Amino acid sequence: MGAELIPMAFTTGWGSGINAYAVVLVLGLADKVFHLSQIPNALARTDVLVGAGILFVLEMFADKIPYIDSAWDSVHTVVRPAVGATIGYLIGHETASLDAAIGAATGGVTALISHGIKAGLRAAVNTSPEPASNILVSTTEDVTVTGVTALAIAHPWWAAAIALLFLVLGAFLVYKLAGRIRRYKRRYDAWGERVGIAVPPEPPEPPERRERRGTAAPPPPSPARDDERLERPFDQET
Repeated sequence: MGAELIPMAFTTGWGSGINAYAVVLVLGLADKVFHLSQIPNALARTDVLVGAGILFVLEMFADKIPYIDSAWDSVHTVVRPAVGATIGYLIGHETASLDAAIGAATGGVTALISHGIKAGLRAAVNTSPEPASNILVSTTEDVTVTGVTALAIAHPWWAAAIALLFLVLGAFLVYKLAGRIRRYKRRYDAWGERVGIAVPPEPPEPPERRERRGTAAPPPPSPARDDERLERPFDQET
């Protein structure tokens, strides 16, 4: 593998953070049909391809439904980085143990970052009332991951450059849309409480109970008198 290890692990890690099952399918089918030496043979196993295909179909539908897509992302917070690390490990395992460790670390960390960016952007998209934007964004993600992963088989460095560009662009969009993401999180938490998948926050403890336990909140500070305010320097004004 040599010099192709890092770009291949980086690209597959980036793709795994968005749609791990698409990455497994693209690599596995390519090795199944063309018998490529740069792709681990484990990905071309029939049971792996069948499992990845079923999960890919499930994700294809779940990822296009508002709120359901965020619940799906929450479940895959562990799955996607694990798949990215596993693919990176398998890519490097063909050469040396050190390469396997480097590949696993590169794929896992990149997948975790990519997953966080995807989840943030989908949260921002879910603030729109219509479902068309979810379908458009999800389809674009699937097509992009499939295309860049396929490109990585023949041109790993070009694919890695494109994946890095998308990663930076996604991080910038998350930063610009931070307000919408926070607003969506409040809506998502409320929805989770209604459907029973989230625990509602505990109500504040009544003052009477705090007094019985001897932990009553201290009274609010009295406002400073005018003469005390005049004696404070300006940098201590509140």
